[in-house]
Amino acid sequence: MSSEGFSRRDFIGTASAAAFGAMVVPRHVLGGPGYQAPSDTLNIAGVGVGGMGASNLQSVESENIVALCDIDFQKSEEVFNRYPKAALYRDYRVMFDEMGDQIDAVIIATPDHTHAVIANQAMKMGMHPYIQKPLTHSVHEARVLRQTAEETGVVTQMGNQGHSNDDARLVNEWIRAGVIGTVREVHVWTNRPIWPQGIEAPEQPAPLPDHISWDLFLGPAPFRQYHSAYHPFAWRGWVDYGTGAIGDMAAHLVDHPVWALELGYPSTIETNSTPFNGVSFPQAEIINFTFPQDGGDPLPLTWYDGGLKPPKPDEMADDEELPDGGGVLYIGDEGKLLHETYGTNPRLMPADLMEEAREVEQTFPRVEGSHEMNWVQACKGQGEAVCPLSYAAPLTETMLLGVVALKAGQKIEWDGEAGRITNVPDANQYLHRNYRAGWTL
Repeated sequence: MSSEGFSRRDFIGTASAAAFGAMVVPRHVLGGPGYQAPSDTLNIAGVGVGGMGASNLQSVESENIVALCDIDFQKSEEVFNRYPKAALYRDYRVMFDEMGDQIDAVIIATPDHTHAVIANQAMKMGMHPYIQKPLTHSVHEARVLRQTAEETGVVTQMGNQGHSNDDARLVNEWIRAGVIGTVREVHVWTNRPIWPQGIEAPEQPAPLPDHISWDLFLGPAPFRQYHSAYHPFAWRGWVDYGTGAIGDMAAHLVDHPVWALELGYPSTIETNSTPFNGVSFPQAEIINFTFPQDGGDPLPLTWYDGGLKPPKPDEMADDEELPDGGGVLYIGDEGKLLHETYGTNPRLMPADLMEEAREVEQTFPRVEGSHEMNWVQACKGQGEAVCPLSYAAPLTETMLLGVVALKAGQKIEWDGEAGRITNVPDANQYLHRNYRAGWTL
């Protein structure tokens, strides 16, 4: 390989201490204890930095933030000012074309409908992606990203930070140790949506502000005139851009029972909701998933949103309530386990089960630092990412099958290995979405 074709990303991905030992100066000589040599620092770009992307970037400030991209320069102004050396872009495609060889890794925190096109291109260019949840806007996109990750060998991470929590790992240990016995059913709920849903699209467009690149916001989605009802943040409630409450929060909630119980694909999914107009997600839903179990009865998992909750366990005091923000309730044949969003604050019912729980050995390694820094260290070959696409893509498919069942209007039966709905052939159209002209995956 010529010197012109040997990029910094190639160096980070392939160099070994043995091969380059003569070139490395001991870091205590360079900068004292804790010094991070330039060759140990990732060049990171951010796409979609005016919202959650800003928090993600702050978690990786030990690295070199080289480029920032957002369709709304006003909303992103504070982030731009925080990283004055970063190159600024409105179109990630231009950024990748101009700076591709200078970018080792990219944080993608755009609206759901653009995750897949950005991440797929980044991986094909050899960049390691950190992709905010939900991983994709459709089931098909999740499968494509998983395949691309396998083919390219890049380090991937979905941005469901609860997967790195100590409490979540404790939950896994209690479940696997059988503290509540065999789990017979699971209930999951959230207070989302906290944005408008169940509404009609605006009849009249609004004036487009100069600081918003609306066509780039739309990306692969169908053309629609700008309105503040869509951007910022409220996009989550619209079918063209978001994935509703389950898309927003299931990666933080359904993640834990799928992980702890080692669930595969669900076999059936049925969504019941308040009225759905096909344009904006309903105000509230109950989604029933059934997961096959080897040598046992299928496991029902029920999702509630829009303020709905499961019945309160008998073991809870009269003045106690299930957490309003969201949580997971596991019902076993020897007890119950309750935790909040992100796997936090786990507790057992009846309370005397805690004595047994204290004896459970730690078998799930704890993650040092943030979810984002876990990904950074994995990019450097210093450990493994805890939520790679090999896990995150099937989880995303499961979440989004709730949206598919909503659109189908009836119970669907899912063949996870084949990736198809078997009982309602017409519903398979909802696994995909059509891209606007000029956009491809």
